[in-house]
Amino acid sequence: MGYMKAEDILPMEIIELIQQYVDGENIYIPRKSKERKEWGARTSTRQELSTRNQRIYEDYNSGMRTGELAGKYYLSEKSIQRIVREMRLKLVS
Repeated sequence: MGYMKAEDILPMEIIELIQQYVDGENIYIPRKSKERKEWGARTSTRQELSTRNQRIYEDYNSGMRTGELAGKYYLSEKSIQRIVREMRLKLVS
């Protein structure tokens, strides 16, 4: 997400109106609802996390303990437990 200067894209009247609410601050203007994309749709992060979680589940099933997995994947034990539980539920349904 890049930043644009308001002076380059908005009429001065709109800038002055916005300045009544925020002056000299950065603000976020959300996309129109129909233009929004799901989280991870623009990058490969969603697939990478899915692959990582599958590996965690396989390692857990092969006998690794949650503490070992937490160290290996740099996550908390609670996160490992949640991932294992979610993967188990996903495979059952």
